Amino acid sequence: MIIATYTIPGMRVRDHVVEVPLDWSDPGAPIRVFARELVAADRDREDLPCLLFLQGGPGGKGPRPVGTSGWLGRALETYRVILLDQRGTGRSTRIDGRVMSALGAREGADYLARFRADSIVADAEHLRKTVFGGKRWSTLGQSYGGFLTLTYLSAAPEGLSACYVAGGLAALEPDAEEVYRRTYPRVAAKNAAFYRRYPHHAETVARLADRLAEGDVRLPDGDVLTVRRLQSLGLDFGMKPGYERMHWLLDEAEGLPETFLHQVLARTSFADNPLFAALQESIYGSGPGATAWAAQRERARHPAFAEDARPLLFTGEMIYPWMFEEIRALRPFRAAVELLAERADWPRLYDLDRLAANEVPLAAAVYFDDMYVDSGLQLDTAARIGNAQAWVTNEYEHDGIGEDRVFARLTGLVRDMGGGITGE
Repeated sequence: MIIATYTIPGMRVRDHVVEVPLDWSDPGAPIRVFARELVAADRDREDLPCLLFLQGGPGGKGPRPVGTSGWLGRALETYRVILLDQRGTGRSTRIDGRVMSALGAREGADYLARFRADSIVADAEHLRKTVFGGKRWSTLGQSYGGFLTLTYLSAAPEGLSACYVAGGLAALEPDAEEVYRRTYPRVAAKNAAFYRRYPHHAETVARLADRLAEGDVRLPDGDVLTVRRLQSLGLDFGMKPGYERMHWLLDEAEGLPETFLHQVLARTSFADNPLFAALQESIYGSGPGATAWAAQRERARHPAFAEDARPLLFTGEMIYPWMFEEIRALRPFRAAVELLAERADWPRLYDLDRLAANEVPLAAAVYFDDMYVDSGLQLDTAARIGNAQAWVTNEYEHDGIGEDRVFARLTGLVRDMGGGITGE
């Protein structure tokens, strides 16, 4: 159903809403899924192919464009672009603390388990068939969107004409412990690069951590700012210009002024995307085996990340059990997430045989120094998927898709392979 039509400079926009079952394996009470359709303003009447953008995350809503810069402008030259608010996010049926507070621990865990890649792909297929005419479409997966792409190729390749992935080829036999075993050394290297660039901040951060260790430093929402919460700011080190954003934050940290505390709150509260924290380790659940707080267990093997170590090292894309105690927006998720960490019977997300026999052209940008998704695991995955090409580069960080050259390179690779699959 179209609920609004309007124009953003350079783009004609249609907002769509559909109802889908919460559980695709046992359809019952529906939830809402929202998608935004964009087309170049002067091409609205043309029968253009669709490109579905699969947002990073987990728990990421579709971009809110204000213009036609970057990859979007390039895509609008040839596609209608579909921006999906993945279930649980944005204008789709949203999960937040109020929702989780109304559910018991087991009910909440079962509810959250319906918001993983398999359900998101089923939603996308429903949109393709019921709203966008049932023709094959292409996908562009950023980060976690690449994980979704592999699930899509496993479950419904007949819906896809070509797939583009930026920094997000998941390991085909996910192992959360192995992921974090590889992640901590890369995060340590990013810390070293930051302190080489801004050596005076080793002392800035040390003084700040010593003060926080004394206790009773409150953020504007009343949460205590702990050393480990300060360390979590390192999540930004995998993006450009993450080092510079950290530098300017620390530049005004002396004396813990309100401006500093407000910025820390905004960057560490998860208020806008609690699903990122709640589902971060569950995206690696595929088949038997519990994730069991893999990031926390692996951290214990790296004393350089201790709260009393100096220089103090910032952490990256790691979610820890203490976050669901110390962070206001995450507290209602605590009991459910504990059960998810114990769960050992996850549905498999990837069909290895189907991926090996894949015929849908797949082009992936693998960022060699990616802090979040290990390049070695990505290349192993690329080698095991039929009709796949990997472009390895160290020119970009994890958010390289923001440069239009990345999307242009990926589409060029598919074009050189003979183009995407056409047909209904």
